[in-house]
Amino acid sequence: MGEPGSLVTGDRAGGRIWCLQRVGMNAEKLLLKDGKEVTVGRGFGVTYQLISKLCPLMISRNHCVLKQNTDGQWTIMDNKSLNGVWLNRVRLEPLKVYSIHKGDHIQLGMPLENKENAEYEYEVAEEDQERNSYLTPKSDQKMEKNKDLRTKRKFSLDELEGLGAEGPSNLKSRITKMSCESDQPVKSHGKGEVASQSSEYLDPKLTSLEPSEKTTGIHVSVPAKVVELHHKKQKVSYPLASQHILELFKGLEKEQGEEDLKQQLAQTLQEHHDLMEELNHNKKNLEAVLQAKNKELEQTKEEKEKVQAQKEEILSHLNDVLENELQCIICSEYFIEAVTLNCAHSFCSYCINEWMKRKIECPICRKDIKFKTRSLVLDSCISKMVDNLSSEVKERRIVLIGERKAKRLS
Repeated sequence: MGEPGSLVTGDRAGGRIWCLQRVGMNAEKLLLKDGKEVTVGRGFGVTYQLISKLCPLMISRNHCVLKQNTDGQWTIMDNKSLNGVWLNRVRLEPLKVYSIHKGDHIQLGMPLENKENAEYEYEVAEEDQERNSYLTPKSDQKMEKNKDLRTKRKFSLDELEGLGAEGPSNLKSRITKMSCESDQPVKSHGKGEVASQSSEYLDPKLTSLEPSEKTTGIHVSVPAKVVELHHKKQKVSYPLASQHILELFKGLEKEQGEEDLKQQLAQTLQEHHDLMEELNHNKKNLEAVLQAKNKELEQTKEEKEKVQAQKEEILSHLNDVLENELQCIICSEYFIEAVTLNCAHSFCSYCINEWMKRKIECPICRKDIKFKTRSLVLDSCISKMVDNLSSEVKERRIVLIGERKAKRLS
């Protein structure tokens, strides 16, 4: 036995039954039968089929499963649904069994953007089975529909042969009685043929000549040869009438079978039509998703192009700075071991030393050179900026540094 309020078999009284009552719709309930597994989804093989009018894909084909455990308590499991199952506003983990109790709130799927509640929300309740109506399971609906498609009554060959043996007049009365009981009118042309066939084999004059003291009270003498001839004629006519009736009812059964096939074909076509509509709807949703993804890719591509353009612009600006501000005026190369004079102009260490062998004045402002200072900041900045330049510039700078070191040592 489960805790108080649990959905267990022993807790239910006679005439009371557990169900899932839809919130806001008292007339719609999902019946939970003891000992039976209940499946809910939009597919064809489930116990209760739910087709969402707002979003057809909100409910999965086999959304969830409700069944009793070994103790008889009802449980619920999310069968890997797309939009989930919620128990008391908490989403359940897929393929994990949870116990449900009376008064619990069960939600199938998620609310739409403009809705506060989901379309399918239920409350676990205990109801009077005789007083309340429940949503008929899909399997029972199909059985009832197939019953309506069947004929009310069909006659077997043995039954028809027995009717034929009783005589045409009795056969006609029995056919009329069966037609009334089956609530299905016999076609007019078939009934006329039966009546005409029966009247052909019966001779009212001969039958009225048969002696019957009970009915008339008068003894009529009829020649024996006439009575014998009449009986022989009846023996020949009865098998023919019975065979004709059999052929008529076979034709009726064939027509009824064709009507059943037509109805089944129409039902199959309708299901196929519904399936195609669902596929088209899914196709449109996928196309919308693809368009959104393509739009995101285009935006990402544009952003990458903008970043690349900004990077190229920065590199171009760096090249301009290097060419205009960080070049030695003597050798027209980027500073190598840059030194700054007392007049604040900078030159390569090797270049200014070679210049001072001829003149002791600044090559730019012509002031006397009193002292020179090594500029480590310029050397570090130029080295980092050259690393981002082309390989040709890097190789040329390495070769130039090597040549100057060799000349200095010599």
